[in-house]
Amino acid sequence: MVADIIIVLAPMAGITDAEFCMKLIPYGFDAVTLGGYNADEETSRAGRLIAQRGRPEFDFDSSELKSIVESEASRIKDSFEVLVSVNLRALDPEPIMEISSIREVDIVEINAHCRQPEITSLGAGQAMLHDPEFMEDFTSEVVKGANAEVSVKIRGNVPGVDTADIAGMLDDLGVSYIHLDAMKPGEDRADLELVGEVSQNLRNSALIGNNSVRDPESAAAMLAAGADAVSIARAAISGRIDFNLRELRFNLD
Repeated sequence: MVADIIIVLAPMAGITDAEFCMKLIPYGFDAVTLGGYNADEETSRAGRLIAQRGRPEFDFDSSELKSIVESEASRIKDSFEVLVSVNLRALDPEPIMEISSIREVDIVEINAHCRQPEITSLGAGQAMLHDPEFMEDFTSEVVKGANAEVSVKIRGNVPGVDTADIAGMLDDLGVSYIHLDAMKPGEDRADLELVGEVSQNLRNSALIGNNSVRDPESAAAMLAAGADAVSIARAAISGRIDFNLRELRFNLD
């Protein structure tokens, strides 16, 4: 059953660990996302290549994944009543299902969003959107085998991809959440029209709207467009929020 969440801390590679999440939770988040992490050998190898060109936040060894997530999620749960999601890059669904078995993990999130070329050249991350058959099989296996709710983070307006169709397919598979980065190419705003289009294609999954949520007004606009929840990334990157999330919640109640 989909949990009732409104405000989510989005994943930011190399940033959203337990310590960072615990700084932000008191601002009023319902859920926080650890990661993204490389969940298998292929994405770990790609992460090392990314690090060689100056992006060390993607260098994560999948062999350490379970123990790290157990430790990080436990730290959060010991101090706060909040949902913990884990964002995972992978070509193999098995490691994602393994992470779902961790008691403190409420949501496992399939990363169909990362656009680093070393990841997409494998067919992982955003590249999954270009292979709907693989994405369907992969997601179906996770949904059937997971012991936690399943989210899929997708990037909107990717050339050659029908975002609404992908979302509808994920909805049919029974994912709990579709986490949509509603990026508007060339513009510093979310594509609220796309949010509305995607929301019309969903019957069961909750839609988390992401991109350019930086104040109560932009959050309210995302929800008005059809999102069931909003996620915040860049506006929280300093480790604090410059606006009152509780004000947003009060206005919605």
